[in-house]
Amino acid sequence: MHPRDQTIFALSSGRAPSAIAVVRISGPQAGLALTTLAGKLPASRQASRRLLRDGAGQPIDDAVVLWFPGPASATGEDVAEFHVHGGRAVLAALLAAISVIPNTRAAEPGEFTRRAFENGKLDLTEAEGLDDLIHADTDRQRRQALRQLQGLLGDRARDWRERIIEASALIEAGIDFSDEGDVPAELRAPAVQAIKALYDEIAEVLAAQGHSERLREGLVVAIAGEPNVGKSTLMNQLARREVAIVSPYAGTTRDVIEVQLDLDGYPVTVIDTAGIRETDDPVEQEGVRRARARAEDADLVLWLVEGEQAVDPSAMRSPRTSDEGDPSGGPVWIVRNKVDLSEGVVPRAEFGISASRGDGVPDLVDALVKFASEFFGATEGALVTRARQRDLLVRTSESLRRSLDLVEDGEELAAEELRAAAYALGRLLGRVDVEDVLGAIFQKFCIGK
Repeated sequence: MHPRDQTIFALSSGRAPSAIAVVRISGPQAGLALTTLAGKLPASRQASRRLLRDGAGQPIDDAVVLWFPGPASATGEDVAEFHVHGGRAVLAALLAAISVIPNTRAAEPGEFTRRAFENGKLDLTEAEGLDDLIHADTDRQRRQALRQLQGLLGDRARDWRERIIEASALIEAGIDFSDEGDVPAELRAPAVQAIKALYDEIAEVLAAQGHSERLREGLVVAIAGEPNVGKSTLMNQLARREVAIVSPYAGTTRDVIEVQLDLDGYPVTVIDTAGIRETDDPVEQEGVRRARARAEDADLVLWLVEGEQAVDPSAMRSPRTSDEGDPSGGPVWIVRNKVDLSEGVVPRAEFGISASRGDGVPDLVDALVKFASEFFGATEGALVTRARQRDLLVRTSESLRRSLDLVEDGEELAAEELRAAAYALGRLLGRVDVEDVLGAIFQKFCIGK
């Protein structure tokens, strides 16, 4: 029996122990499993209280069961759910009783969602949205994932693909009617108009997204600078807890310390790096190397100096800085710390703070929130949430552009580019079917009658 024809089961709620645990079964044996354990099938989509018993007749738990016959279920198959008390012993007994039912097995990671996708209950973008929703840490991540799960990109992509197929049908019909005088020209004009409109729509989406797909991973901010300028103290201020060791001795931080923050719904990873300086200590040398590497990859660097200390441009250089001295990585903000202890005139800086007392830190946080907002762009209406989606939309756009360039010189080449565009959108949705073009031609133009 093929694995996809087997019935799968798994704990679908949180880790035990818990107040209530949900065990889900999907597949052709789901009804048999429910009948075996609960005595009989309950009414469809109605919660019923049943005493569950194993194959030997021994009671397992007083539970609530539900029955969702396919295809009107979450996976498109027969689905049964057991809502039991979430103790480890209860779950162990229930899972053991299910596992002895013929042709049932424990589900693999993501297999329920995969079956829902394979049975047409959701497309690939919606499946990705579900995964993002499960792993969302901030409110903005949650809202973006929920919009994707509700079909924000999938609905647009399906509309684009249908319009590409319609334009392709016109082009290919013109090829078939090439011996009918002015028929190809009459078919080509509306096709070109439709392709131009599609190209402009997709180009507008790609141009407006900013870094919206990065919202899943979050913004990376590195705190860097020379030793003993207060990097770890600032890290603790931003995190509002003791995450880094603070000491008056230079070189205390020798490895990279990370903390995840939620700044007004934006996910931000703040990195506290080792003080950058020349040293003979091999352990500290490795810390400095790692600090430079993380600062190189960061989206923003907070370069800390003490109140009156001059800024050394050479010390700020990272491996991503060009030979001309221009940074090729993220921007660098100069943050002057310990300004409360400075007696002279403090040189102008982007930010002046006292990390130990908290002076100026709220202003720095507000600036970080503004930077994150501009970095991620208009995420509230973002269609693209993953690099895979952006790549396939770029391929679609390029194919549409090439089809416009080729349509006057060769309709066959233009039609091939349109097929490539439809294929890219099919991959975006996880639905690739070359029969769509043929079906549109036969239906609209009665070719072959």
